[in-house]
Amino acid sequence: MKSAYELAMERLSKSAPQIKLTESQKNELAELDSKYAAKVAEREIFLKGEIAASIAKGDLEAVEQLNRQLISDRKSLKAELEEKKEKAREKSKA
Repeated sequence: MKSAYELAMERLSKSAPQIKLTESQKNELAELDSKYAAKVAEREIFLKGEIAASIAKGDLEAVEQLNRQLISDRKSLKAELEEKKEKAREKSKA
């Protein structure tokens, strides 16, 4: 007799089968993760320096704007990363 977990996993695999990735695709995905983590870190370092300078000047409006820009940059980089990862995964379907 199968457990509820095993039955759920069977239903899940039928409705959304897992994609088997090749070793090169796994490496490409890992490289993309690393590359985009570096891009996010680079952007954060730059903008946090700008934020600190704005705080020192007492320009709170600039601080707000830079914080919004930081959030926006993170979102756009994450979306770009997911798009590229999806393209890398699509190669296995072709």
